[in-house]
Amino acid sequence: MATDTSPGALPARTPVDVRSPAAQRAPGAPVLDVVVPVFNEEKDLGPCVHRLHEHLTRTFPYPFRITVADNASTDRTPEVAAGLAAGLPCVRSVRLEQKGRGRALRTVWSRSEAPVLAYMDVDLSTDLNALLPLVAPLISGHSDLAIGTRLARSSRVVRGAKREFVSRAYNLLLRSSLAARFSDAQCGFKAVRGDVAERLLPLVEDSGWFFDTELLVLAERAGLRIHEVPVDWVDDPDSTVHIVGTAVDDLKGVWRVGRALAVGALPLDRLTRPFGDDPRDRNLTGVPRGLARQLLGFCAVGVLSTLCYLALYSLFRLGAGAQTANAAALLLSALANTAANRRLTFGVRGRERALRHQAQGLLVFAIGLALTSGSLAALHAAGGRPAHTTELAVLITANLAATVLRFLLFRAWVFPERAATHPKDTDR
Repeated sequence: MATDTSPGALPARTPVDVRSPAAQRAPGAPVLDVVVPVFNEEKDLGPCVHRLHEHLTRTFPYPFRITVADNASTDRTPEVAAGLAAGLPCVRSVRLEQKGRGRALRTVWSRSEAPVLAYMDVDLSTDLNALLPLVAPLISGHSDLAIGTRLARSSRVVRGAKREFVSRAYNLLLRSSLAARFSDAQCGFKAVRGDVAERLLPLVEDSGWFFDTELLVLAERAGLRIHEVPVDWVDDPDSTVHIVGTAVDDLKGVWRVGRALAVGALPLDRLTRPFGDDPRDRNLTGVPRGLARQLLGFCAVGVLSTLCYLALYSLFRLGAGAQTANAAALLLSALANTAANRRLTFGVRGRERALRHQAQGLLVFAIGLALTSGSLAALHAAGGRPAHTTELAVLITANLAATVLRFLLFRAWVFPERAATHPKDTDR
C-alpha cells in the first residue's frame, strides 16, 4: 500500500509524544483535555470537577486539563465554574453565549492544543476507571476516536426501562439507516485525537445532541478507527435531557446525514489515512496486492452483469432461439462487464489499451459462451423442450463457473500490471 496521501488527507497515525513537556509541547501543555459541557448545573458541577480532578491527578500519568464549557447557563453555573478554575490547578472555564452541547464541544476542541480531546457528562454516570482505557489507544496511535459503550456484554448498566428502550432503538435505527457499526452513539463519554478533530469538526453541522452521532458516522464512513470501551454506568435520575425533543432532532439529523452521504456531498477524502509503518505498506516482490478489494469489486460488477444478462436473454428469447438469445445477451453483457471491471475493479483509466482489453475480454467471453452454450446444448439433448425456468437455472450455474474463470483470466492476463499494484496507487 502507498504511504503517501492525497491532498488534504490525514498523515499516518503515530503515537503522541508524552515525554517532557519541552519535548514537543509548550511547558505545561496537556496531553489530555477533558471537556465537561454544562447548562444550569450549579449543584452538580462542583462535585463533578473535584472528583474528576482527583481521579486524573491520582491515575493519569501525563499532563491533563479539565475545561468546563458553560453553554449560556442562567443560574450560578458561571460563578461556580470560575471558582473551580481559580481554586484547582489544570482547570479552566469557557463561557458560551449560545446553548448546545455540540457547539460547546466544537468550540473548546477547536481551540485546544492538546493532542487528545475528551468529554464526559457532568453527572459522571460513567465510572471514571474507564477514562484511561478510553484515551490510551489514541495516545498510542492505535485508534482515531474512542467511545464508551453501555451496550457491550461486559458493560454493567443501571437505568430505567424507558431509557434502555430509547437507547437501543436509536442505535438500531443508526444501524439500519446509516449502516453504523459502533454500538452506542449517545453515551456521554468519548475522545478523539486532536489531528482528527481538526479535520473532522468542520464537517459536522449539528450543534446539539446529535453532534456525537454525526461525528461518529462521518468518522466511520471515512475509514477512521473507532475504539469502544465497555463501561459501568448508573443512570442519573435528575437528568434534564428531554427525550422526545432530542429524539425528534436526532431523526432530523439522521435524515440530513443520510441524504448527504447518499449524494456524496461530504468531502470524506480529507479524513483518509495511510496505514503508516505497517508490513502491508512494504513493497514485497511476488506478493499479490489488492486481491480482496478486486474480488469484491469483481463480484459486485458480476452480480449486475448477470442481472443484465438474464434480462437481455429473456428479452431476446421472445423472438429468437435459445442459442441465439444466449449469444447476443452474453456478448452485450460481456462488453459492459469488461468496461466496468477495467475501470472499477482494476483501476484502469483513460483510453490507452482500451481496445486491446476489450479484445481480450471477448476471448474470455468466448470461453463463457462455450460453457453456457455447452450447458444449454446438454440440457436440450437430455430433456427435449425444457421449461424456461430450467434454462435459466442451468445458465446461472454455468455463468457462476464462467465468472470464477473470468476473474482469474482478468487478473492474470487482461490486467496483470494492475493486479500487482494496490488500487489506490493506480489513482495517482
